[in-house]
Amino acid sequence: MNLTDIKKIAVQHGLSTTKLKKVEIVRAIQAEEGNTPCFDTGLASECGQTNCLWRDDCK
Repeated sequence: MNLTDIKKIAVQHGLSTTKLKKVEIVRAIQAEEGNTPCFDTGLASECGQTNCLWRDDCK
């Protein structure tokens, strides 16, 4: 997912994206949704979140 689309999702959640990197924005969205903010932490194969919106970009 590109950064523009991610920022749109963040704004829908009422989150500010100013000066944040992609990883920080995705983790903020995850936390806002009540999920573990685990995006790009190296645990993609262990997290068990197979339906995660960010799964394709996660490592």
